[in-house]
Amino acid sequence: MNGKIIFFEEINFQGRSYECVSDCSEITSHLSRCSSCRVENGAFMVYDQPNFTGQQYLLTRGEYPEYQNTIGFSDCIQSCHIVPVHKGPFKVRIYERPNFEGKMHELTNDCDSIQGPYHMSDMQSCNVMDGYWLIFERPNYEGRMFYLRPGEYRNLREMTSDYIGFSSIRRITES
Repeated sequence: MNGKIIFFEEINFQGRSYECVSDCSEITSHLSRCSSCRVENGAFMVYDQPNFTGQQYLLTRGEYPEYQNTIGFSDCIQSCHIVPVHKGPFKVRIYERPNFEGKMHELTNDCDSIQGPYHMSDMQSCNVMDGYWLIFERPNYEGRMFYLRPGEYRNLREMTSDYIGFSSIRRITES
């Protein structure tokens, strides 16, 4: 089943609404603001800036009556990507340094801390071969998260304005 998210201008699903079943680069072109939302199907990566930029967070099926407190956005959701359902295997190669250099490990499952089992100080590049993944700035899937689609990421630190490091990674699976 395809994804579906409904955005509301006010908290607790009040005010005007906008139903979205695909990527939306600027929600404010449909609503004056977005203060609550409901994910009816699928998963969506939401962003606090237009054009899929800024802080991001994964929303899965459920209700978010006042998501600012839940996900930590200081402002409203301004854009979103639908996360495709991936039913096959998951595979990613993570590297300790940019441009696929340094220690390398191939993962097919979640990793709550690259420092422990892999003895890597940081994850600075990766190659997502199968599936969709989230990387986190801190161990145990904490801190800011970033969405990775299949492809090569030569310098993960360039994804942020403050060049943070990444310490954990998990698969995006059906919820």
